[in-house]
Amino acid sequence: MDRLLKILKLIRPNEDFLLSTDFIMNGQLDSFDILMLVTELEKTFSIKIESSDVTPENMLNLETIKLMLEKYGISDIAVNKTDKAIYLDSSSITSM
Repeated sequence: MDRLLKILKLIRPNEDFLLSTDFIMNGQLDSFDILMLVTELEKTFSIKIESSDVTPENMLNLETIKLMLEKYGISDIAVNKTDKAIYLDSSSITSM
C-alpha cells in the first residue's frame, strides 16, 4: 500500500486518499491524473495496463485500484484504513 499511496501523493500531494471512497467524485483525481497514475503504476510494478482497464470504475479508491492490480499479478498491496498518509516530494517516488 505504501507504494500506491506514494504514487497518489506524487500526483496530488495535498489529498487524503486513505478514507475516500470515490477519488473522482470527490475531485481528488481528474482524467489527466488517472493517466499519470496508470503511467506510474506501470513503471512501479513493471506491468502494462490494458486500455480497457483504464476506467473510472478501476480508479475510484484504493480498493478498486488494488483489485485492478491483482489482475496483473500484483497481490502484495494491502488496504489498511489505519495507515498514515504519506506526504512526500516528487523525488521520493524513485526510492520505492
